[in-house]
Amino acid sequence: MNKEQNSASAQVRGTRALAVGSLLGLIVLGLAWELWLAPIRPGGSWLALKVLPLCLPLAGLLKNRMYTYRWVSLMVWLYFTEGAVRAYSDKAPGNYLALVEVALCLSLFAACALHVRWRLKNPIKEG
Repeated sequence: MNKEQNSASAQVRGTRALAVGSLLGLIVLGLAWELWLAPIRPGGSWLALKVLPLCLPLAGLLKNRMYTYRWVSLMVWLYFTEGAVRAYSDKAPGNYLALVEVALCLSLFAACALHVRWRLKNPIKEG
């Protein structure tokens, strides 16, 4: 493997790690937010179920499936929108948690987009 291929491989691994980390961060944040940190109702709310769709792509990202990276980069905008709305409408600490959600969504989108781009540009044999 030459230096250029090694660099491309490192970039792909880095974006994969960032995507998985951001997705896990969104799942943990969503659960903690709606159950303990700043639930809509005291004692937690059913809004914690919003993390269930985020659990679906986790296996695909861990298995490095290109299709999963593509559709996650579109799905994440739903969570970004929720975060942007709640950042302006919720009171503290909910608005700060919403800003963290926005940051995680942007991170996940960038990681997925770069991952797809670099993998298509530099096909790497896995396994």
